[in-house]
Amino acid sequence: MEPALPQYTRAQLALRNGQDRPEIWVAYQGLIYDVGRSRLWRNGQHYQHWAGQDLTPEMAEAPHTPNVFDRFEVVGRLKK
Repeated sequence: MEPALPQYTRAQLALRNGQDRPEIWVAYQGLIYDVGRSRLWRNGQHYQHWAGQDLTPEMAEAPHTPNVFDRFEVVGRLKK
């Protein structure tokens, strides 16, 4: 059985923006991913997207599929 993932509020996620704290996290469909090792997320920004946010609504217009998150570690769940 998998261990339960920690849950984070939107306010806690917002602090993981690459500016306020060194972590660079984003949420997608309720899961939180650590994207800090990606050169495309340096300084917490990826094109017009900012870390520390839920990117679910923005993915529909992304030039890639949601499978892009498969390469990143899931570090938690976004509290509803």
